[in-house]
Amino acid sequence: MDQRIKFCVKNKIKCADAFRMLTVAYGEATLDRSNVYRWYKMFSEGREDVNDEERAGRPSTSTTDENIDEVKKIVLANRRITVREVAEDLNISIGSCHSIFTNDLGMRRIAAKFVPKLREFLAKNNTLMMPQPPYSPDLAPCDFFLFPKLKRPMKGRRYATIEEIKTASKEELNKITKNDFLKCFEDWKKRWHKCIISDGDYFEGDKIHIHE
Repeated sequence: MDQRIKFCVKNKIKCADAFRMLTVAYGEATLDRSNVYRWYKMFSEGREDVNDEERAGRPSTSTTDENIDEVKKIVLANRRITVREVAEDLNISIGSCHSIFTNDLGMRRIAAKFVPKLREFLAKNNTLMMPQPPYSPDLAPCDFFLFPKLKRPMKGRRYATIEEIKTASKEELNKITKNDFLKCFEDWKKRWHKCIISDGDYFEGDKIHIHE
């Protein structure tokens, strides 16, 4: 993945466009937006290897034989699981998890083969494709608000049945107050605003001030 991002940098493809291209090609296997932009910035500044940062400090221990085995077990048990979900389950970075998928296990998402065929089919049938921005967890209330509200209190707990999971989920959902939803909506509007005035460009942190 780092070679593909480096290719975009060297060919002066904007970071936002590079992220869209990667999303189309690799679907859910794409690195998350923040890591793509971080790597893009690193390569733009002249760094040749994303591992340079890790070498400067203590060595990374995420890509271990144990983690590789765990990733394989998780995927074989649920082939619809995403890279992000596996990374969260094992408490490793998405970049390390993606590396295990592609480099150690040789796994690829079928999106890279499916998308070109789909486009060819649509073109043959004169179907107009409407442009659509890539999915961004930063702009989806379920991702930046609701799911964390559920996952934090339920993480680390074991449930014997589906009914226990449903009951625990309902209990946590019922704890969300009206003010929580109002704050989520206000935060959502701020995120729209930042996205619009930055022209879709990347910025780090929710508290950053962007001049209009």
